[in-house]
Order: sequence, then structure tokens, then C-alpha cells
Amino acid sequence: MRQEVEAIPGVVANFLDQSGSVLDAAAAALRERDPALVATVARGSSDHACSYLKYAIELTLGLPVASIGPSIASIYGKDLKLGRAATIAISQSGKSPDIVGMTQSARRSGAATIAITNTAGSPLAEASDFTIDLHAGPEKSVAATKTFVTSVVAGLSLIARWSGDTALDAAVNALPESLGQAVACDWSELVGALDGHNALYVLGRGPGFAIANEAALKFKETCNIQAESYSAAEVMHGPVAIVTPGYPVLGLAARDAAEASVADMAHKLAGQGALAFLTSDRPGAAKALPFAATGHPITDPLALIVSFYGFVETLSRHRGLNPDVPPALKKVTETV
Repeated sequence: MRQEVEAIPGVVANFLDQSGSVLDAAAAALRERDPALVATVARGSSDHACSYLKYAIELTLGLPVASIGPSIASIYGKDLKLGRAATIAISQSGKSPDIVGMTQSARRSGAATIAITNTAGSPLAEASDFTIDLHAGPEKSVAATKTFVTSVVAGLSLIARWSGDTALDAAVNALPESLGQAVACDWSELVGALDGHNALYVLGRGPGFAIANEAALKFKETCNIQAESYSAAEVMHGPVAIVTPGYPVLGLAARDAAEASVADMAHKLAGQGALAFLTSDRPGAAKALPFAATGHPITDPLALIVSFYGFVETLSRHRGLNPDVPPALKKVTETV
């Protein structure tokens, strides 16, 4: 996992070097189709990548994005009315029968289907009109890191080309440097602070909420910590009741319109006694963590997860665990 986290900047650079033609072709097809909505199909970390892209598509293109439960096709045998839609399916292996089945169903219904996968010749690729190969190389750690980041980069690059957003395109192409800075961010203060704690909250908002979801999953996968992710707005609607003095909170604030919201909530909870950490330099009671800024509000949250991955790998080993082979998990999960 450590090697794969450190490889992320180079993997992203390699993807951007190799994938221009398929990204241009898919973007041109989407412009011609002019879909009324976008549907996403994924599970696990890949679903968190889809959540990130949901915010990016809605903010950039103004199109509504919905996540479709793969079981609609695989278990319940229902084809949805997706003739005016585009679908984006993300799967590292491209083998999970339910993801493949839902994509096949969408194609039967007339949707434009796009696969983002690290296995170009997979069943998911065969079920899709366009396949965006991550070119990430084998990912040996059970916990996905470089494939998650590159999946988001693939989606953001597609969105930039589809929308003609030159500022977003430039920010995506500058990500290898920004993510290199993110790898170097030192969150070691948080490692020791979590000694004796087996539960925490992770807060985010907008694309940063997708990153909070991914971080909470990695806490569970690699550290056996019951982490729960919440929107900085949603946490006050009940979950705040269990934030007692000393309860850990990680606020993942990006440099976007939601930064103040996330920072204010982390500072508020710290003021009530929570052990709160925050990726922002906005002043307040929460302890600041270093972050790498990317210069664009839609790419900025992605750098946070790269810093987080390096931290959580260290935390796992600090707690006497092996993050490469979490118990009861395997690399490829094939669900029906």
C-alpha cells in the first residue's frame, strides 16, 4: 500500500499521457448525445469515485447525476428507462457480475455507456461503448489507492473535455505535481492522537464529502476503526449527539465554496470538547493538518485523499495491523 500511494503522481501522469484519444472520443460522443442525466454504477471505493464525479458533473455541466443500485438489474431483473442518459461504470477489475449486468441493462435501454477500469479486456469493457483504461498497473494491496485516484482523474478529464472547461482541464493536467506535494504532507500528529480510539467521524462537503466517504472506508478496511462519514451540514441532524468530549473528528475541507462550512463545523465540535483535526488554515479550535492545494475547487479535494492514504497506512501499522492484507477481505469482490 505504501508503494502504491507513493506511485500515485506517476500513475496519474502516465494515465494522462496515454488516454487522450479515448477521452476525446467519449467526450465527443457525449456532446453529440447531449444526455438529460448521468447515471453511475459502482460499489465500494469505485462508488466513492462516482460520488466525486457526481458533484463535478453537476457543478460543471449542470446535469443531474444519480447512482443506480446494480441489483436493479442483477437481482430484480429490471431494465430502467435510460434512453436519454449516459452511464459511467467504475470497477478496477471490471469483473463484478452486478456492475457488468447493470451496464448491459443500460446499454439495452439505449444509454451511452462508459467504463472506467484498470482491466481493459474485462467483461465491463465489453459491455460498454467506451472503455477508459486507467493504465495503473497491478494494484496488489487489498485497499485501493492508486486506482481510486486515477478513476477520479479519468472522470474529471472526461468532464473537462466534454464541457470544454479549459480551467478544469489545466488543473487536471497539473495534478501529478499537486499530488506529489500531497504525498509529502505529514499527518503524523494524528497517528498518536487516535491511540485508544476505535470510532470517529469524517466530515466533508461537496466533492470533499465523497473523499470523506472514501476515508471512512479506509479507516474500517485497514485500521479496524468504526469511522462514519457525514456532510458537515448533516452531522447536526442527529449524529452530533454521540460526539462526547475527546471523540475524534477529521474535517476534510478543500479550497472550494464549502471550506467555510466544513471548517466551522470542525471548530464548533472542537469547542464542545471533540478531538478535531482539520485540513484548513481557517482559524479556530480544531487542530490544523497540512494540505496540498491544487488551485482549482473541483480538483482540490482529490489531493486530500492522497495525504490521507499515506497517513492511514502508517496508522494501520502503528496499531499492529497489516494494511496490505486486511482480514476477511480480498482484492477482487464479485457480487451478484
